[in-house]
Order: sequence, then structure tokens, then C-alpha cells
Amino acid sequence: MMVSSPKPRMRNRWGIFLLVISMLTLALAACGDNTATPVPATTAAATKAATTAAATTAAATTTAAATTAAATTTAAATTTAAAAGKTDYSKVGQELVDAFAGKYKGTKVTMFGPFTTDDEIKFNNSMKAFKDATGIDIQYTGDKTFETTINVRVEGGNPPDIADFPQPGLMASIAKSGKVMDLNKMINPAWLKQNYNQGYLDSDTVDGPNGKILGGIFQRVNVKSLVWYPKKAFDAAGYKVPTTWAELTTLMDQIVKDGDAPWCIGIESGTATGWPATDWTEQMMLRTTTLENYDKWVAGTLPFTSPEVKKAVQTWSSIWFNDKYVYGGRKQIVSTNFGDSPTPMLQNPPKCWLHNQGNFITTFFEKAKPGVVGGVDYDFFVLPAIDTTFGNPLEFAGDTMTAFADRPEVRAVMQYFSTFDGVKGWVAAGGALSPHNDSQISVITNPNDKKVQQALLDAKAVRFDGSDNMPGAVGSGTFWKGMTDYVSGSADIDAALAEAQAGWASVKK
Repeated sequence: MMVSSPKPRMRNRWGIFLLVISMLTLALAACGDNTATPVPATTAAATKAATTAAATTAAATTTAAATTAAATTTAAATTTAAAAGKTDYSKVGQELVDAFAGKYKGTKVTMFGPFTTDDEIKFNNSMKAFKDATGIDIQYTGDKTFETTINVRVEGGNPPDIADFPQPGLMASIAKSGKVMDLNKMINPAWLKQNYNQGYLDSDTVDGPNGKILGGIFQRVNVKSLVWYPKKAFDAAGYKVPTTWAELTTLMDQIVKDGDAPWCIGIESGTATGWPATDWTEQMMLRTTTLENYDKWVAGTLPFTSPEVKKAVQTWSSIWFNDKYVYGGRKQIVSTNFGDSPTPMLQNPPKCWLHNQGNFITTFFEKAKPGVVGGVDYDFFVLPAIDTTFGNPLEFAGDTMTAFADRPEVRAVMQYFSTFDGVKGWVAAGGALSPHNDSQISVITNPNDKKVQQALLDAKAVRFDGSDNMPGAVGSGTFWKGMTDYVSGSADIDAALAEAQAGWASVKK
């Protein structure tokens, strides 16, 4: 009989084990070589979110970087444009933009003014860049009899497209006829306000037949409220530039104590004798009363006989009529030519030390003593404030451009004059200062002109030469005569002021 061995049962167990192992191996083989641990759904979602967030962050970073880069580029471009002094003409007027796009090429703009000889050459040279770039032909005619001829042309129906008035008062009298264009309608008013001290705009705001208009804009100016001194000798003497009226008075007294006269003063100027005294009156008006009163006085509504004007005249005459303060004393003021009066200041040693005059006076310095150098041999400071309530406004003179025609090419030229570019060439050539806030002092090569230009830009308020803004019968008539009579002693202050006021009686209002 056969006995069952336990080994077959063992073989069966091993067989089953081997069969299971084989099936698992086949199953794994069927799944390929993916041995990674299966990822739970939640973890996968979190990973996706994290990835998305990372992508978003990266995108955001990229965008931010791009934005920053763009902003940096824009800022850099703006800085570069600013550094280059390039004016955005789209802010000035569409016609100026169109002009530089060549839209008005071949058109003509006529101009008429008092620029002759050197000034006419400098003006035409300064406009060459505009003519070349736009193709607009600006035909300028200069005439020494401009003041009378412009009236004849306007009344005869033959005005130029644009006229250059050195006296806004003359422009104002013509504006009443309604033949002067309102520049607030030809140039962007926001730009005008941005690029001019309000005083310039106020000086050119005049009466039209239907109310106030902006009858002109200043293209070129010069400054009057300057006190010149012999710098080299001044520094050697230990004198300090005064910043207040009290310091100026102390300086005057110190110069007297040192044996000299502080001021060089002369008002002789042929048929125009007396005008420097009107300048002093205007500067004292600006420092002893309000700008509103100054404007009323210039317009003829505040009389010369008012306390405000009398105080202004008394203020300067307290210097002029003190023989210790003036070289040669009061008696020589009327007979001393205004251009010769500062000559003693340039002598070595100086005979007088201070001279109040506009920046044009340096031409007389160089004529009196060839070779003198501005900033070395002479310099200037702004006449200090007297009453800080009224500040320290600058008096200026200049050329205001007025339009008699309203065509696109005329608008373009007028808009150009409202920018520094419109006078840049002349400023660079010398003999002109810019009233524009976008001025580039870097183009000025003369150190004194550069310093005067900065004083203009720093001024809180400016006002045009009062006598030049009054009707001729007053400003260059009875005002000159009254002040001359007062300085010579032939009239007391009340009689002199009454004489100046009398000119208004002949003025047509």
C-alpha cells in the first residue's frame, strides 16, 4: 500500500505562492515602469494651485518688471526731453504742431516793428530755424518811425499780420478799435498761464470793443530794477551786497563815511531828458504800494497827485537830493547824460559805487572803459524791497507781439513766440532775455545776461515800465517834464506831480 507523503502538499503551497508572485509580476508589467507613488487628488490640486500661483507670480513679476521698465524708459525720455529743453508744442496750439508737420509750407506772414540794423538782423537770424523747419516765410520790415507808422497802417486798413510793439500802451490804444486779435483765442490759455509770469499777461491784457482781450505776448524783455557796482573794488573795500533796504542804507552811509558818494545818477537824454527819474518812480511805486495801485496809476485811474505816487517820489528824492549820496550832488543830475553817469563808477578808485539801470547799461560800461568784464569788473544786485508787504517786483521793458490777422500760419507764428524757442537764437546771440518759463539759461554765454535771466525767472511779480505803458502825452510827455522840473528845483513836488497829471487831460479814453 502506498503512504501519502507530505511533500505534494508542500509543492501545492509553493505552486500557489509562485502563481501569485507571477500574477503580481504580470500585473506590474502590464502597468509599465511607473513606480512613482500615486498622488492623492487633494495634493495634486494643491500642487496645481501652487504652480498656477507661481506662474501668476512670475507673470506678475514679469508685468511689473515690464511696467517698471516702461516707466523708467518714459521717465528717462521725459528727463532727456527736459534736458534738451524740447517744448511739447501740442500744449501750445495745434497750428504750431501742424506747422512743423509742413502743413503751411509756402505761406507768408508779414511782420512790422521797430527792429532795425543789428536788432533786425538778430531777429531774422533767430527765426531762421522756424522758417527752415516749417516753410513759412516770415517777412519782417523794421522802421524807426514805427510808433507813428503803425497807426497810419492800421487806420488805413493795411496792418501787418503781426506787429512788434515796444510800448504796450500804444498797442492798447489800437486794441480799442477792435482790429487786434485776442490771443487767448489763438494760443492755448493754459499754456500761456504755464509759460508766463502773470505780470506779463496782465501787462498785455487790454480793453477791446467787447471787453478785455490779451492783445499781445512778450517775446523779448530786459530788466530794469538792477543796481550795478564795481565788483573788484567793491569786494576789496569789504562792502557787502545788501539784501534789504536797511542794509542798502547802511552801505550808503558807510560809503559816505569812507569819503565817496554812493550813487552815480544822471537823467539828461536830449528830448527824452527825465526818463530815468520815471524809472525810479516806477520802482518805488512797486516797493511802497500794491500792484493794483501801480496798475491803476499806469491806467490813469490813480492820479499822480495821490498820496501813493507822492510817497514813491519822496522815497527816491530822499536819496537824490542828499548831496552826500550823489556824485556831483543834486545840481548835476539834470545835466549829466544817463549813459555817462556811471563812468565815475568804473574809475580806479571809483568815485561813486552804485548805479540803478536796466541791463542794457553794460554797453555804456564797455564804451566808457573798453575791456571791462561783467562778473569781474562790475556786477549787479536787485534793488531790495522797501516794505516787505509789497515784495520785490521786477520792472521790465520789452517787445510784445500783436496779431492783426487770424490765419493758421499766423497762429503758428504767434504760438511759437509764446515759447522760449521763439527767442532762443537771439538770446544765444546776446542782447535779449526771455520772459518764458521754459527758458534755457544754458544757451546764454554772457555771465551777466545769465544772472539777469535767472533774476527774471526767480521774480515773484513783474510789471512793465509804467511810463512806456502810459499814453505818450503822459508817459513820455508830462511825466518826463514834471520829474525834470522837480529835480532841477524849478518845481516843488506837488507842482511837479500836478504837471505830470495834466497830460491825461489830452488823452482820449
